[in-house]
Amino acid sequence: MKHSIKARYAIIFVGLMAFVLISTWCVNSWFLESFYTIDKVHILERAYNEIDQVVAEANESGKGIIGYYKDTYDKDFKNEGPVQKMFRIMGEKYNLAMVLIDSSTDEALMSTSGDRQFLTNRVEDYIFGKDMPHTNIMKKYDNYVIQKTYDTRSDSYYLESWGYFSDNRTIFLISIPLASIRESVSLSNRFLAYVGGVALLVGSIITYFTTKRVTSPILALSNLSEKMSGLDFDAKYTGKEEDEIGILGNSMNKLSDRLKDTIGELRAANEELQKDIEEKVKIDDMRKDFIANVSHELKTPIALIQGYAEGLTEGMADDPESREYYCEVIIDEANKMNKMVRQLLNLTAIEFGNDVLQQERFDITELIRGVINSAGILIQHNNATVKLEECEPIYVCADEFKIEEVITNYLNNALNHLGGDRTIIITAEEKGAEALVTVFNTGQNIPEEDIPKLWTKFFKVDKAHTREYGGSGIGLSIVKAIMDSHKKSCGVRNVLGGVEFWFTLDLYKES
Repeated sequence: MKHSIKARYAIIFVGLMAFVLISTWCVNSWFLESFYTIDKVHILERAYNEIDQVVAEANESGKGIIGYYKDTYDKDFKNEGPVQKMFRIMGEKYNLAMVLIDSSTDEALMSTSGDRQFLTNRVEDYIFGKDMPHTNIMKKYDNYVIQKTYDTRSDSYYLESWGYFSDNRTIFLISIPLASIRESVSLSNRFLAYVGGVALLVGSIITYFTTKRVTSPILALSNLSEKMSGLDFDAKYTGKEEDEIGILGNSMNKLSDRLKDTIGELRAANEELQKDIEEKVKIDDMRKDFIANVSHELKTPIALIQGYAEGLTEGMADDPESREYYCEVIIDEANKMNKMVRQLLNLTAIEFGNDVLQQERFDITELIRGVINSAGILIQHNNATVKLEECEPIYVCADEFKIEEVITNYLNNALNHLGGDRTIIITAEEKGAEALVTVFNTGQNIPEEDIPKLWTKFFKVDKAHTREYGGSGIGLSIVKAIMDSHKKSCGVRNVLGGVEFWFTLDLYKES
């Protein structure tokens, strides 16, 4: 809480208000009395200057202030002269008590107070220098002084100016009461304490709500930044402010969107890179497996060819029948190697897209019949029965040569794994917008864990049996590559009494 902007802002604001209140209280206590006294001194100075100017004008007229005043005096104040009016206004405005005395006759000329005799006696006391223990001179001029006097009769303080005007004849006394300034200061401070306390309470409440209003958007921005640091870029600043905080919130929203896009691009690039790395590792593993498999597949025929060739060289086959047998073995193994190399080259061309498809319209059922007829001798040699389920012509759009190779590989695979009553059933039928071709052969089911591996190069479920018929484990890989190039599906499933391989093709559509 001590680190909260809201708390610090409230403390600063409340502290500032308290400082202002305390400062005002101190100023009132220490300086208000002096200020009040100085202001009253200035009033006495102005009063002297104004009256002295009137006295000078009266003397210039030849009548003197006495005659001038008497000629214009109106006891009803209806047609009062300028001197009478000036005295009245001064007395009412500044609460002044004034008396003017002619020094030659000791006659009190005029007075603003009903207690004329008291003021006259006070002037005489000052003139004759009677002891005035409660008098403090504030300012002293050539013709008059301003002093602070305590009146024991009224238990009050007065500021008084007395002396001569510039005519050096007219004596004056101007008195102004000093209110109990200390009591006024005390009263003012108590009032300030009450008002200040209420103001401090109200200000604290207002500060609480204003700071909450100011800090809530900042807190929202802080929460937004925490979510952004957690890569949550869906969170947005929703404030409606148009000030600096609103600008910052909108900037953070833009930053969030840009970070989201950038990190999304980085993730996509990273995923792509990861795929490339995995693909590279996969290709490297495939390369290693390919080399190992090719080496393994070529090792046996090369060893046989080498062995029988050495036998011929060393004269181990002296009779024509033995030499013919040796030569047949060498030719057979060489044919196997040649077949495997051709299959590998064909598979590589298909996988790398170097073998361009020749899409054309043809009857798939007629193509199947042609493959069966071509394999007639091989079918007889394996004592197999091959049946093509009778159906109407089915026209598809594909590379006829490639599809013929698929059917041939499926048929050869079925012939090499026959069992039971040694029957092969081939079907072709329309399934929606596709043609489905299946090749079923009786025999043992394939272990379920080996089914996904059948399409891998050089994979053999029964290696000993595969070696018997000279299989290389590449035929089904070629089928998979051809169907992938056509962007169609192929597969295998165990069924009752045997195994069924299948593939699909697009039906031919008239333009």
